[in-house]
Amino acid sequence: MLNLQKSIEAAWENRALLKEGETQEIIREVIHSLDQGKLRVAQPSADGSSWTVNEWVKKAVILYFPIQKMETLEAGPLEFYDKMALKHNYEALGVRVVPAAIARYGAFLARGVILMPSYVNIGAYVDSGTMVDTWATVGSCAQIGKDVHLSGGVGIGGVLEPVQAAPVIIEDGCFIGSRCIVVEGVHVQKEAVLGANVVLTKSTKIIDVTGKEPKEYKGIVPPRSVVIPGSYTKKFPAGDYQVPCAIIIGQRKASTDLKTSLNEALREHDVAV
Repeated sequence: MLNLQKSIEAAWENRALLKEGETQEIIREVIHSLDQGKLRVAQPSADGSSWTVNEWVKKAVILYFPIQKMETLEAGPLEFYDKMALKHNYEALGVRVVPAAIARYGAFLARGVILMPSYVNIGAYVDSGTMVDTWATVGSCAQIGKDVHLSGGVGIGGVLEPVQAAPVIIEDGCFIGSRCIVVEGVHVQKEAVLGANVVLTKSTKIIDVTGKEPKEYKGIVPPRSVVIPGSYTKKFPAGDYQVPCAIIIGQRKASTDLKTSLNEALREHDVAV
């Protein structure tokens, strides 16, 4: 891997190397390793307490685009014209893919993943038992854990540049409600529940209102948090206006089964659904 990294770093600094067959093969080897799950753009530590972003792998993904030629791709009656091949051989991978679902080559789908009509981009990692529901999107390099449910219309943002930027991370057991948007490297920790229409960017205030005093987070949702959309008043030169935020209204109870519906998780906290 160290030799691969050195070659990718050299090509990143000197794009003339992209014309060389050896460099192109190295880039393709990295993308193949991503596709097989042998490499990841970001990975957790052994104890799961922290994540490391492999910037050189993101660089390889970016360098893959200029060495690929546009070509016509056919899938039954469907036709595409792109530089990237699509994933295939799903039966052998143990992945259920409903018609109209698309995953690009270079995205890893673990055994037991289910793709409803949805989209998974290159560099993404989707772990076992996860459901990517109808019209949900998993952006480039996003990291999705085990037994996650991405509900209908969820948008998980991708990130390639800047290369030092962390991807979106959704850890094991999370439930992401319909039409949620999670972008800009936001980190949703284990077993958290996001209610429908929660929007999280790096600058979104995430306010825990479960204690006597509010506690504010940005860019991270603590484990087992139950989160709903909210707003707060912000002063502008033209007056005071409501600005969107996210509100932590409680914790997912230990008695709640991890496969519980979003509605049940919210009802535990007396939230209308």
